[in-house]
Amino acid sequence: MGSCSSKPPKRNPYLPPDFPDPPPKTPKNNHASKTSSPLYNLTPLKLFLEKKSPARESSADSPPRRGPFPPLSPAKHIMAVLTRRRGKIEGDDAVTGLDKRFGLSKGFKDRYEVGEEVGRGHFGFTVSATSKSGDHGGQKVAVKVIPKAKMTTAIAIEDVRREVKILRALTVHSNVVDFYDAYEDNDHVYFVMEMCEGGELLDRILTRRGEFTEDESRNIMVQILNVVAFFHLQGVAHRDLKPENFLLKKKNDYSLLKAIDFGLSDFVKPDEKMNDIVGSAYYVAPEVLLKSYDTEADVWSVGVIAYILLCGSRPFWARTESGIFRAVLKTVPSFVEPSWSDLSPLAKHFVLCLLNKDPRKRMTAAQALTHPWIRDHSGVDVPIDIRVLRSLKAYTLSSPLRQAALQALSKALTTDDLFYLKKQFTHLAQEQSENVTFTSIITALKKHETNAMKESRVTGYINSLTALQLDFEEFCAAAVNVHQLESFESWEQLARSAYDIFDKDANRAIVIEELEKELGLGPSVPLDVVLSDWIRHPDGKLNFLGFKKLLHGISTRNQRRTPR
Repeated sequence: MGSCSSKPPKRNPYLPPDFPDPPPKTPKNNHASKTSSPLYNLTPLKLFLEKKSPARESSADSPPRRGPFPPLSPAKHIMAVLTRRRGKIEGDDAVTGLDKRFGLSKGFKDRYEVGEEVGRGHFGFTVSATSKSGDHGGQKVAVKVIPKAKMTTAIAIEDVRREVKILRALTVHSNVVDFYDAYEDNDHVYFVMEMCEGGELLDRILTRRGEFTEDESRNIMVQILNVVAFFHLQGVAHRDLKPENFLLKKKNDYSLLKAIDFGLSDFVKPDEKMNDIVGSAYYVAPEVLLKSYDTEADVWSVGVIAYILLCGSRPFWARTESGIFRAVLKTVPSFVEPSWSDLSPLAKHFVLCLLNKDPRKRMTAAQALTHPWIRDHSGVDVPIDIRVLRSLKAYTLSSPLRQAALQALSKALTTDDLFYLKKQFTHLAQEQSENVTFTSIITALKKHETNAMKESRVTGYINSLTALQLDFEEFCAAAVNVHQLESFESWEQLARSAYDIFDKDANRAIVIEELEKELGLGPSVPLDVVLSDWIRHPDGKLNFLGFKKLLHGISTRNQRRTPR
């Protein structure tokens, strides 16, 4: 909230109407503090957490307030879409005409001694088995068995083919279940994987009755965020993240976590949108229900898991699937239950940043690892953020005017904001020249490349960056997330500081046609009156409103985003 602004601060539309406005600031100067980030300002959060949330009281689907929420149970997939996707009638190959040959190895039963069933899902079941010979001779393994009779649609068959590709590619990560091989016969497909003795994370949550310390929760979140950031860098959206799909390698409290079940996962390019509604109701992101989403939908699911770990109940609850969807779309998570009273404000803020309903303002998985609640935890390693590649490409496509505006904004950033950007710059810069270039980015990506990254063509996405040459200051300008910054109460003050820098160093007389081009609008749209509101009439330069509009980089909307 800048002292020179006559307009009220912009509110986050995804917070409830009674979320408190920030307290008025005492005018000091027009420069943002370098020690207090708008991303982590907790003043309004503290006030809000002490209030009674309407999130669960206004819905007829809400459980009674007399006692705790119903105990957690296995999350069911979104059934209507799942039925259409997988089919519910077990058909005959001759009738369906579907080719159910996958080109996988034969002789599964000759190589493995099958034991008891250890789990069952909607798509198949899992059994224990013992390897008879080979590299894993005598070793106990887990085998996911998928009956071919249940593959009654072409989509179901393609899901299995893709799952094999994804498992083979992603198994290199320590937090992905080790994948040994895939087999098939006339009736089944078999995925042979490591046996995890600790069971599902959901079982651990139920055993502990949701009573995890913050340190224990952090340990779990670090592992989940690391592997999800890895998925996204590879161009893979998991699309069904939930406690049931994380196994514990051992039975001890600090066991290594292993992500499983890629049956609904898909490859997605950085500039691509998906539109099929898949996942599990309690964990599905709002944008999935609105049929336009990308990898950030996974981060919402991680936020739901974080909420459950910290308080033992779900953030969005209803008795029906449609009621859950309404809660996901319209309510904010409550922090008034007794279990939240002993938790730190930073833990609650961390959850809120993951559960922002606007995916543009939501933290990425890599960025979440730099949040103050989590970044000092042992074992935190911030990976390359796929969103940075999108931002770099958008920056190169922007006009010199917008680039100058972003450079001014980057000079006003705070210490906490720069912490994340420094981590990304270190990953992507050339060591000798200390610049981020096309070559240095390719070199950095090659260190983490798998067949999944090739399948999703992540490296090809940045082919337009061949002339890139960014030092740290300009990299910050290219990588900063304007949408995220403006969702916090200190945005007006930060923007005002940036505008003062811009007005002094880069502001110049503007031609209306130049702004129309920046907007990406054709000559048929009469915007002279609107755009003139962005210009300071005495000298023809951008005013504060025009500067803030320019920061959004509207020209990038001309890029085609392919729905899927």
